[in-house]
Amino acid sequence: MANYVLAYTGGSMGETEADQQEVMTRWMEWFGALAGAVVDAGTPFGASATVAPGGEVSEGGRAALTGYSIISAGSLAEACDKAKGCPVLAAGGTIEVYETVPIG
Repeated sequence: MANYVLAYTGGSMGETEADQQEVMTRWMEWFGALAGAVVDAGTPFGASATVAPGGEVSEGGRAALTGYSIISAGSLAEACDKAKGCPVLAAGGTIEVYETVPIG
């Protein structure tokens, strides 16, 4: 088993408190369905900046990531299959899946 970072782009939490609660319920149901595969449920991202090679800092992250989670899976294909149930997709977002590489 390896760990995979699910990097989210887009999606939303909803306008009203009821909408936000519904979205959170969907996330908790998805995490529940993943069971022991959830290594780190992650968090949404807030403000961001980009630091260029010369040290210049610009407002906003270049990748426009909105959050992350870390899951375990037997392969990249399995991690992608697990990602397909993520609520960020229903909200119009996308997910990039990256295998982590242990060092040492």
